[in-house]
Amino acid sequence: MNNRVVQPVALSCGEPAGIGPEIAAKAWDLLRDSCPFVWIGDPRFLPADTPVQQVSDLSQTQQIAKSALPVWPLQFAGKVELGVADPQNAAGVIEAIETGVDLVRTGQAAALCTAPIHKKALIDGAGFAYPGHTEFLAHLGGVDRVVMMLSSPMLRVVPATIHIALCDVPAALTPELLRETIEITARGLVAEIGLNAPRIAVAGLNPHAGEGGAMGNEELLWINDLIQEMQDEGHALTGPHPADTLFHPAARARYDVAICMYHDQALIPIKTLDFDRGVNVTLGLPFVRTSPDHGTAFDIAGTGEANPSSLIEALKLAHSMALASQTSP
Repeated sequence: MNNRVVQPVALSCGEPAGIGPEIAAKAWDLLRDSCPFVWIGDPRFLPADTPVQQVSDLSQTQQIAKSALPVWPLQFAGKVELGVADPQNAAGVIEAIETGVDLVRTGQAAALCTAPIHKKALIDGAGFAYPGHTEFLAHLGGVDRVVMMLSSPMLRVVPATIHIALCDVPAALTPELLRETIEITARGLVAEIGLNAPRIAVAGLNPHAGEGGAMGNEELLWINDLIQEMQDEGHALTGPHPADTLFHPAARARYDVAICMYHDQALIPIKTLDFDRGVNVTLGLPFVRTSPDHGTAFDIAGTGEANPSSLIEALKLAHSMALASQTSP
């Protein structure tokens, strides 16, 4: 890791009955002070054998991390029962996210990494009014529109539409939405990833990118024109490409990120190619945010089976993105 980032990453605990606390402890044990982070949550939920030191001054995090997991302690109201979400902990989970954002925005932490939440428990216990983490973070960051990028060492993908039914995608996918998605992605790759001139490939909506209108006409009606217009504005765009030929090794070498039209078009290739190292990145926030690309995994919580690889990649990427943000013009 690059030692120029002196602040730690703030890691919100996520759903405490899931694998979040377990993989946080495993990540600390593997990373120690090489990629320091502070865990925000109730220490009761960490594995019992985890060396813990509570902190209130994050400037000491790297030194503490040599021998113990630095913890910003919060007190949750609910019980500790792995695999079973307690809605009484909802307020604490939300507070952990808010605390992480505050630590980053006040300069005490370099970036935010979020462990997976359980949305139903947050709704049941605290009337959580947001579809998920991303929308809540956009609210806390004071922005209207953000982009979800899934990143791994093998591939970066951005879905233009996300958690909607496939039959609703054509109506939701407008020229304005696709343009905004591309623009936010391009700015994020420059400011937060450190790419000077990101190469962006755009997938077609239809099979074979419509094949001249034989398999759908959105490409002919407006997608081709939008890409040409944005190319004329200086964006390094190509497409629309048939999605079935966009993800083999030679194709991936020709772009830095693929803009996809819907959820599974983006997530199937990255999870097939690099499941354990995938990281969820939110572009368009006024701070760096990453997250492991998996859920709470209640079925294996507390068994010792949880793989910390995605969280480790998310923490490392948060550090490197924070450095890129500090050094970008």
